[in-house]
Amino acid sequence: MLKQLLAAVALVASSAALAASGHVVHLDKAPIDLTDKESLQRGARMYQNYCLGCHQMEYQRYSRTFRDLGIPDEVGMEQLAFTAKKVGDHIKNAAPKTDLAKWFGAAPPDLSNVARVRGPDWLYTYLRSFYVDPSRPFGVNNEVFPLVGMPHVLQELQGVPSKQHETRLVDGESKEVYVGIVTDGTGELSTEEYDRAVADLVNYLEYTGEPSKLESRSLGIKVMIFLLIFFVLAFLLKKEYWKDVH
Repeated sequence: MLKQLLAAVALVASSAALAASGHVVHLDKAPIDLTDKESLQRGARMYQNYCLGCHQMEYQRYSRTFRDLGIPDEVGMEQLAFTAKKVGDHIKNAAPKTDLAKWFGAAPPDLSNVARVRGPDWLYTYLRSFYVDPSRPFGVNNEVFPLVGMPHVLQELQGVPSKQHETRLVDGESKEVYVGIVTDGTGELSTEEYDRAVADLVNYLEYTGEPSKLESRSLGIKVMIFLLIFFVLAFLLKKEYWKDVH
């Protein structure tokens, strides 16, 4: 729990630093639906194939993931659990943290709680905001997280993204205005398909941030119904006890 708290504090600190610098970016709304198990399954596959090499989820077990996402254990172990020996293992990678810190300048954070700290809208926008920047070590930068220290691991899906500018009339003068990020069309997915893939990944990260969220919501509704029924019965009982007094 202490490690989990420290990881969350580190993410909050980096978010606060960006806010203090005055860097504000409009965040797109992430289409989150924790009842869509197919989306969650696709997101889990995306995470295992593109994220786990650097980012662990050491507070999430494969067994819990398979159970909640409706994946048979044998299928999950064969197709998703690349780093596990047993179904009850935590979702970890094999890369030493010291090596990762040397390669990237800092050890990549654990992503078990990233959606709770950053928020799904931030993640959804971030993963769609990389652009080519030759001055950076990995050749890319990010509109949401300037000077980001990670490569664009989803570039083969999206294609090569770059900032697009248009000449527009501003205050009576022609100026180059930034209008967004476009890709060169070399990716395996179209823009719409890539956005859906990112949505699936963020949906999965939202789930891992609080795996019992749907259960808690369902239990809360049941508790409220019980309290309502109990209140009605208690009120009727009170009237029955006090009717002779009045």
